Amino acid sequence: VPPAELEAVLLEHDHVADAAVVALQREHEELPRAYVVLKDSSKGKVSESDVQRWIEGRVARHKRLDGGIKFIEEVPKSPSGKIQRKVMREWAERDRREMDKGARAKL
Repeated sequence: VPPAELEAVLLEHDHVADAAVVALQREHEELPRAYVVLKDSSKGKVSESDVQRWIEGRVARHKRLDGGIKFIEEVPKSPSGKIQRKVMREWAERDRREMDKGARAKL
């Protein structure tokens, strides 16, 4: 799934100021994961699940953000304004490890 396509859809949301999408590597598959910056007026009023439900009605099943959504303060960008995908992939890997640790602890 092209990240730019999902980012464009997310930016259509009234409460989203910026977004970056990367692949979350989970057991033999890549799941789209979004890192979203909310507008100041929307912080505390919108949840990750609200954004998840909103996008599900706008994209095909295989493009849904099954890797999850995480709110952040700022999308890391280069001085030219390009999203730093390497940093985003590192964040996704860190989040995957935390998710895997939490899943094992429940067993």
